Amino acid sequence: MKLFSIRKNKKTASILRAAVFALAAVLALCSCSFGEKYIKKYEDEVLASSEEYGLDPALVFAVIRTESSFDPNAVSRAGAKGLMQIMPATAEWVAFRTKTEFDESRIFEPGYNINIGCHLLSYLLEKYNGDLRFALAAYNAGAGRVDSWLADPEYFDGEELSIPFTETKNYVEKVLKAYEKYKEMDEE
Repeated sequence: MKLFSIRKNKKTASILRAAVFALAAVLALCSCSFGEKYIKKYEDEVLASSEEYGLDPALVFAVIRTESSFDPNAVSRAGAKGLMQIMPATAEWVAFRTKTEFDESRIFEPGYNINIGCHLLSYLLEKYNGDLRFALAAYNAGAGRVDSWLADPEYFDGEELSIPFTETKNYVEKVLKAYEKYKEMDEE
């Protein structure tokens, strides 16, 4: 007993083929692609901490997307934790700076983690006179490394920083791309 005749299978195949082409055309027109999700989870926490530290929320969303893909339980191989991939020692340093109690058990809490990450990002932007590239490189590789690169003419010519770590260079590019996308979304 045949469920579909050959004629129906050809017709179904033609319809499916047309649907795939239509979907490809729509994706090409809107410059979307599978796997590139620009979501805004934890929006209340991001907005509160962004406002507290004078940051563009689009930048914070871009850092979270790049650091953890919005997974509050993310842990890097280096030991960075949570949405904004905070090292426990960094969280302790931020607590010292802000005269708050450090509680490592809270590092996976979205609001706590985002607040620490926003403080750090704000500090780095101030340290590097608002240069987002330098601040992001320091967020990823550490301020000490970025300071040494900036002091070395092999890496810094007075305008352009040539980041010698591929991971950090790619990180900065990914955050900047995501930041542009989030800013475009805010304009819509």
